[in-house]
Amino acid sequence: MPHIAKMLIVAGIVLIVPGIVVGFGQKYFQWFGQLPGDMRVERENFKVFFPITSMVIVSILLSLILWIIRYFSNK
Repeated sequence: MPHIAKMLIVAGIVLIVPGIVVGFGQKYFQWFGQLPGDMRVERENFKVFFPITSMVIVSILLSLILWIIRYFSNK
């Protein structure tokens, strides 16, 4: 299979996964952004939200996924 075809397949998968998460996210991921450590400041004139804990979890999951991909692609 040509190199460009493989890149297009991977790009499609990369775009499908966030689409599924966004599509079903409201129903299944209601807890995301509401974790302890996610800071929210609400005043009369503004709102500020710092999803610290949620982003740490995303970072750990992405690191794990990339590590698994790299581990199996080297064998």
